[in-house]
Amino acid sequence: MSKSTRNLMEVFFKDVQALVTISYLLMVGIGMLFNHQKYAEFGINIFQYADVFDFLIAPFEDYVIILLALGSTLIPFVLYRLDDYFKLKFPKFYSIISFKLDQFAWFDRTRYVGFAVLVVFYVFLAADRFGDLSKTRINESGNVQLRFADNEIITGRLIGKTQETMFLLIEDKVKIVPLTSLVKDIEMP
Repeated sequence: MSKSTRNLMEVFFKDVQALVTISYLLMVGIGMLFNHQKYAEFGINIFQYADVFDFLIAPFEDYVIILLALGSTLIPFVLYRLDDYFKLKFPKFYSIISFKLDQFAWFDRTRYVGFAVLVVFYVFLAADRFGDLSKTRINESGNVQLRFADNEIITGRLIGKTQETMFLLIEDKVKIVPLTSLVKDIEMP
């Protein structure tokens, strides 16, 4: 293998590592946002109960998070590519529909910022929709029973759980049950 090929491969793998790391961090951030929206539907601030590990696996807990995250990043990307296509293939028409703003030097920078804002908007919109879908799924789900060490049983719908806490919906109240302490439960009004 030649030296230039080896150098090219080193640069490529360094870029791939950076890309994978950035993508994973982005997915963790999106997963945190989606989990926040899910629990916020029931008045729970998940950041008070979850630890770092809960957020590191957050994007992979539910396939819907991955689908909505991919969709909310792919839609603006496709729109951006369509915008480029129309700009190259139909420049006169593109100039007309952009109110001839494409003739200014600042237009391309503004376009990039606009699409970046669109990505963020779609992610927040998808997270809000995920919260609504999660609430509907939880309300339509069956009950679970929790048996304590003293044989007391509570029944409710499982909202979710972290490593140390379980969240149950009992009628219209949220019951927070610590799994690792002597506290029996915490009830939210």
